[in-house]
Amino acid sequence: MPTDAMPQPPVQQRPATADIDVFGITDRGKVRQTNADHFLLGSFHRSLRIHATSIADLRPQETESRGFIGLVADGVGNLDTAAEGSAQALATISGHLLHASEICSNMAVAHEEEAIDELKRAVAKAHEALREGAELGGAVTATTLTMYAAFWPRAFVVHVGDSRLYRLRGTDFKRITTDQTVAQMMVEAGAMTAETAERSSLKHVLWSAVGSPELAPQVVVYDCDLRDRTLLCSDGLTKHVSDAEIHEHLLRDMSSEETCRALVALALDRGGIDNVTVVMGRIRKQAPGSGM
Repeated sequence: MPTDAMPQPPVQQRPATADIDVFGITDRGKVRQTNADHFLLGSFHRSLRIHATSIADLRPQETESRGFIGLVADGVGNLDTAAEGSAQALATISGHLLHASEICSNMAVAHEEEAIDELKRAVAKAHEALREGAELGGAVTATTLTMYAAFWPRAFVVHVGDSRLYRLRGTDFKRITTDQTVAQMMVEAGAMTAETAERSSLKHVLWSAVGSPELAPQVVVYDCDLRDRTLLCSDGLTKHVSDAEIHEHLLRDMSSEETCRALVALALDRGGIDNVTVVMGRIRKQAPGSGM
């Protein structure tokens, strides 16, 4: 039986590293004495380090970015050690992804499940490091973790806790992650309304965190799009700034730095009761006729 073929979206050219606009900022806030938030922005490259050569002017060489990663971690627990947990988690994950089997665009497309497993192993390794440290007599630490890894044309999100990732694509705004809190669990079970959850003391009680007894990473995979504006944040932002206000800021024609600084300033103006971290990535606006 003949059917009308659905129109396919045009194939988008992979952006060059210079076209990618990323920025991150963290602030202690106005109440906390320490900052337990940490963030990381990085890109993957294949490089050649020259140790010795007879060729004049041959310098170290590096490929275009093979992928980008953004991480936000919010340490929980004792204020004196919470920052150690979030810092160690990010250091462990970045180290694992550097030395583990290579993830690149080809692997992300042809072997998506393997790419997911590699990213989940990085989170599991951070979890084990925090648990082992506590078992050996060190500080008991735990942290939220929201990781965005883009290996064009795939984007991978691995999420634990209640930091968040938002995406604006054209006019479509979406919160990609789900808070792993007791209040949200009760909402999903039908035992509490979303409005009641917003006012509940259980809104910030985590049932899953890196380093805690329970670890249940949420994984989301989607296709990258040149229109995407991606924002990661700790709950220090969302305690003061609504999803609608984040949406409105992402709609503005501002750089990643301008957007991050504006949102942090808004949270601080409204009290800044917690550490505030915001990380954003977008494709730079292209001149007419650039082909993008």
